[in-house]
Amino acid sequence: MRRCLVLAVTLSLAACCIMQADCKSYSRKTRRNNAKILGFDWKNCGQPDAPAVLKTLALSPDPITIPGDLTAAASGSTTVELSSPLAVNVTLEKEVAGFWVKIPCVEELGSCHYPDACDLLNQLVPPGQDCPEPLHTYGLPCHCPFKAGSYSLPQSDFYLPYMDLPSWLTNGNYRVQGVLGSQGKELGCLKVALSLHSE
Repeated sequence: MRRCLVLAVTLSLAACCIMQADCKSYSRKTRRNNAKILGFDWKNCGQPDAPAVLKTLALSPDPITIPGDLTAAASGSTTVELSSPLAVNVTLEKEVAGFWVKIPCVEELGSCHYPDACDLLNQLVPPGQDCPEPLHTYGLPCHCPFKAGSYSLPQSDFYLPYMDLPSWLTNGNYRVQGVLGSQGKELGCLKVALSLHSE
């Protein structure tokens, strides 16, 4: 899961949008023996001239099973250097009785503001340590600053382990929006939709 988070931030968007449940430990968790992610969809939501964009993202199988194997390929680009502080604003919504309800930020999970994604990356992969696979193999960075240019992750295999989720993160349809910014300027935006089903 941490490799997935590093990949998401490395591609300039989606930092902590999907995998933020692995960033911290929480007081109330529920072990999901089997969980499935269905109907995964994404789109850029920034301005047409946004500096940072995700160009492609392919995940399989559908549904994604946790625990289980995941195959992912992605590409993105940035026209500006992405350096600290690199803020990420996450908005998480759940469908309840046909309405979308914003989930508040509780213990850094939910609709939260992360003042510096660069600090998160340094916590996950200490400076001086090699980037985790497959980022290392393909020469993809996992620390700020990210130079302007294009980044591509060829089709790669990951293993998603059992994960503890907060008890309130139950089955249902979710929408996540992540906005990347620096010094008050929006650099990119990504929206993700998915359904969570667990036993």
